[in-house]
Amino acid sequence: MKIGIIGAGVVGRALAKLAVNAGHEVMVSNSRGPRSMFSLPYSTGCTLGTVEEAAQFGSMVVLAVPLYAYHTLPPSLLADKLVVDACNYYPERDGCIEALDLKKTSSSELIANYFPQARIVKAFNAIPMNDLENDGQPVGTPKRRALPVAGDLESDKALLAMLYEQFGFDVVDAGVLSEGARFEPGTPAYCKPLNKQELQAALAAV
Repeated sequence: MKIGIIGAGVVGRALAKLAVNAGHEVMVSNSRGPRSMFSLPYSTGCTLGTVEEAAQFGSMVVLAVPLYAYHTLPPSLLADKLVVDACNYYPERDGCIEALDLKKTSSSELIANYFPQARIVKAFNAIPMNDLENDGQPVGTPKRRALPVAGDLESDKALLAMLYEQFGFDVVDAGVLSEGARFEPGTPAYCKPLNKQELQAALAAV
């Protein structure tokens, strides 16, 4: 699979490394351009491009930017793409967003409204990247860590489940995209090392 990543911070770098190791083709981009990431291919095996090139390259595009930055991208950029929302809302960084503070919507729904022609799946936001790189275990390992996913199309979630499995994690389907609110910051499921049964219970508690 070809995966484009928008954002070359901790999240983008970890996902690039794991995806390349799993046999996928990966292009990483950021707002400053490829020259600002010149060393990244040596540590991850990815290729580099502009944001526009990464969006065009990937059959799956990972949005790995601070939440305050998603609306700096043109809405048409991700049209007809499967977009993985790995963003989280932190008011101290992103500024207060009233609809999120009042829990009227989720951060993924805000992104979906901004990119109306994209198919959004919430994933890879509820685990520290150091854990993502180091906690993966073979299928069948007792107490294997599980990660949540939320999205409106089963076929899209199946692709994310495949990545989770390749990276060494069990998968818990939290439901449609709006259910991604159940594993946002501050919830029992957020960044906790839980196995599948424990994660299902944590999601159900919200």
